[in-house]
Amino acid sequence: MVEEKKKFNYGGQAVIEGVMIRGRQSVVTAVRRPGGDIAIDSRPPLSFTTGRMRRTPLLRGIIVLIEAMVLGIKSLLYSANIAMEEEEEEITTRAIWGMMGSAAVLVVVLFFIAPLFLTKLANPYIPNSLVFHVVEGAIRLAIFVAYLKVISLMPDIKRVFTYHGAEHKTVNAFEAGVPMEVEAIRTHSTAHVRCGTSFLFMVLIIAIVVFAFVGRQALWLMVLSRVVLIPVIAALGYEVTYFSARHTHNWLVKIILAPGLLLQSLTTGEPDDRQMEVAIAAMNRAVEMDATEAPRTP
Repeated sequence: MVEEKKKFNYGGQAVIEGVMIRGRQSVVTAVRRPGGDIAIDSRPPLSFTTGRMRRTPLLRGIIVLIEAMVLGIKSLLYSANIAMEEEEEEITTRAIWGMMGSAAVLVVVLFFIAPLFLTKLANPYIPNSLVFHVVEGAIRLAIFVAYLKVISLMPDIKRVFTYHGAEHKTVNAFEAGVPMEVEAIRTHSTAHVRCGTSFLFMVLIIAIVVFAFVGRQALWLMVLSRVVLIPVIAALGYEVTYFSARHTHNWLVKIILAPGLLLQSLTTGEPDDRQMEVAIAAMNRAVEMDATEAPRTP
């Protein structure tokens, strides 16, 4: 007897003029071409992200983070080149990796190093290590929210965020079991409990606790800890997000999820019908490819 497969949680991200959906057997990117039609790219997921490591607590958070970065870069490259077809230009993989590398450095400096140095300025007035790390965490959260607010005002980013909303509506509608049609998914929320925005918020909260164990040490040691402990914090953040997504009816979980869901109002927008069509196309192809998977020998 063949065992029933464990439920798979579809998810994805917004790209330039499109949406990427991660299925069980494929990664599908759908992009609106300048001419109006929808281009669809399907490729298998990374081989090392589909095995036992993806199911191992703590380790799976690191695997998912690596997968999201690599697949995100590939999907962004595809979407960027489709969006620029009329200009007959092409963005290289090296350029995309360069931009992502610069973005990663910016994230570390802006959200981990800068709050530490700003808090250090007030060090003589902070009574103990716990208060020091709470202050640092509050500054980190303030920078994060301010950053999201600023970039959400940029026209190009704002458009990507509306595709983010389309992706969330589509995933929410799919999980609710409604038909993958524009009219059916329009009423669904642009917020989702497994969103990367909520994950990042959780990471910043957990960072306060983790760095508190480091204590108020020499500046070089605290700077080093802000870098080398990022994978640990990300792994813990994933586990909290994973647990919360499976217990959304619990009152305590609802309180934990509330700030992250609220922040998604900055990273998602209300999509138009054409944007929802793109998200639906990506979801339909991902589900179709999962349904046609070759049966395994029991």
